[in-house]
Amino acid sequence: MRLLLVTPPMTQLNTPYPATAYLTGFLRQHEARLGLEVVQADAALELFLRVFSRAGLQRVLDELRARAAALDEEEGEGEGDDEGDDDDDDEGDDEGDDEGDDAAEAMPPSIAWFLAHGERCVATVDAAVRFLQGRDPELALRIVGRALLPEGPRFAAIEQGPGAGDDDPLGWAFGGLGIADRAKHLASLYIDDLADVIRDGIQPDFELSRYGERLAASAPTFDPLRDALEGEPTLVDEVLDELAAELYARHRPDVVGLTAPFPGNIYGAFRIARAIKGAAPATRVVLGGGYVNTELRELADPRVFDYVDFITLDDGEAPLLALLEHLRDPQAPLMRTFVRRGGTVTLVNDGSPRDVALRDAGTPTYAGLPLDRYLSLFEMLNPMHRLWSDGRWNKLTIAHGCYWKQCTFCDVTLDYIARYDRAPADLLVDRIEALIAETGQTGFHFVDEAAPPAALRALAERLLARNVMITWWGNVRFEKAFTPELTRLLARAGCVAVSGGLEVASDRLLALMKKGVTVEQVARVTRAFSDAGVMVHAYLMYGFPTETAQDTIDALERVRQLFAEGCVQSAFWHRFTATAHSPIGRAPELFGIRLRAAPPPAFARNDVAFDDPTGCDHDLFAGGLRKAVYNFMHGVGLDADPRSWFERPARRARAPSVPRVPRVTVPADLIRRALATDAAQGGPPGDPE
Repeated sequence: MRLLLVTPPMTQLNTPYPATAYLTGFLRQHEARLGLEVVQADAALELFLRVFSRAGLQRVLDELRARAAALDEEEGEGEGDDEGDDDDDDEGDDEGDDEGDDAAEAMPPSIAWFLAHGERCVATVDAAVRFLQGRDPELALRIVGRALLPEGPRFAAIEQGPGAGDDDPLGWAFGGLGIADRAKHLASLYIDDLADVIRDGIQPDFELSRYGERLAASAPTFDPLRDALEGEPTLVDEVLDELAAELYARHRPDVVGLTAPFPGNIYGAFRIARAIKGAAPATRVVLGGGYVNTELRELADPRVFDYVDFITLDDGEAPLLALLEHLRDPQAPLMRTFVRRGGTVTLVNDGSPRDVALRDAGTPTYAGLPLDRYLSLFEMLNPMHRLWSDGRWNKLTIAHGCYWKQCTFCDVTLDYIARYDRAPADLLVDRIEALIAETGQTGFHFVDEAAPPAALRALAERLLARNVMITWWGNVRFEKAFTPELTRLLARAGCVAVSGGLEVASDRLLALMKKGVTVEQVARVTRAFSDAGVMVHAYLMYGFPTETAQDTIDALERVRQLFAEGCVQSAFWHRFTATAHSPIGRAPELFGIRLRAAPPPAFARNDVAFDDPTGCDHDLFAGGLRKAVYNFMHGVGLDADPRSWFERPARRARAPSVPRVPRVTVPADLIRRALATDAAQGGPPGDPE
């Protein structure tokens, strides 16, 4: 039996998403017993490389030129009709001119730029991609001259950034010697411009990290997704269909496993399944992944199984192994697997198989994936922020689940959070050494929900004791256990960055969400990391239940102070969303909100709409919060009044319903005073070990 594991488009382009590597590493332990051959492919990378190539971009250019010519022809016919109408000649000419102006104005800037520079884009795209893959570093010297790559709307950010008005507007970031990084940034902006062309002119739901997301995110019905799958394909759809057919022809699998970690993968997953079923109807198709685990737990629409045969929930190792054994012997039990029986959807969970312990999951393997073809993108000029898109990181998990699992906004009822399972430190180092031997690369991203401080200490000590030199980063909770001593130990063992949730930056709201930290504690912990030379990214949240305008503006002031005091180097504001599997979604009355009535879903359910009697219009703050943090990450505006980031209508023009942005009530030296206090103060670490 041959199993093909596929990552559908789109995911990050700099490194493989780890699901297929994890599953391949696990299943290869069972190949001999099952007569199994496991191979893997990254359809997200392959789709990108086909579209963003000389041949692919020529297809895009041909289609957009044909559309533009057809539009010109229609406008010309309209003008001819006007000219033939003697009675309304002048009026007709005016209307024709207005329509022409409207058409020009309606054309997105990305498309206008591409039509003007299409031939140069086609001629240079392969070189830009090759450079971002690290296969042609010498090209940097030509790229930094800014005459090689056509520059579209994305390049406007350079002239609006911290170096605006300077002879060298990027000199503040790269100086005179940062040629490679400067070229990588310019080439990344060029790729972003081309992605905008695809989105604006070919496939509205296509982005570099997501594909068809709106069709799947908390979609209660399968109809929009099915309509898109069965409708007229776009050029990108056609390329993906061709790719799926080639994957089948290349590997001839008996079973295809599709992992859909995010809503932006699900359309690509179903499109691949549809193409493979069209080429080989007997091929069994299995769907799993993070999106399935959170959104499809109430699946009831049997039409989904026109495309796939099985859908597994939660960690994939045990359910997929049980399924493969079931395909060999139909009497073997299934585990957490949706099937269609008698025209209805049934969740089969025979109960006998058990989840695989992290120590028994095997070492992930990237065998079969073209590691030299991934691209490192450098769009954001921030050293911490670039880690998500720049560099080839081996992925590993230190501990499954979350040792804290109390946050009221989190899916604490689901397996990926609730089941805590820590791997021994020496076993982790064994796996690290195996991955280095396989890939030749020593960069690691630990993809835990929150890496436990005790486990990180043990790992750091074993890395140092065994003289294993790696560069690594991961996600943590900003808790008391991360003392200056521990952060220095982690830095010596190769830690260069951590990310963690500050969320609402309000002690009242942090207590309501049971985060287990305070703002002052976060300040001390993040400063300890920064002092040890470890970069820090903070996840931020606005719109939490009972959050007021005053809470939001005060939170922004606290974040400003954290940046100003060197505690954090990067951050991002997310709009709070209540989910069906969180304590808030399950007991909204405890948080002062009321869920809106909704019919039972037949397809996806995760995000749940709610009404907050506080009445704060959080949309008014979205743009200002993002703008403020974007500037903070570039060292700009750190002494500005937080209210200045929000557009305020003139006094006379402001409608009565538009509230004023309140004054900050936070002491201007709050974080500075917190850093001066005894670092031993703060909440308990919460580490069970």
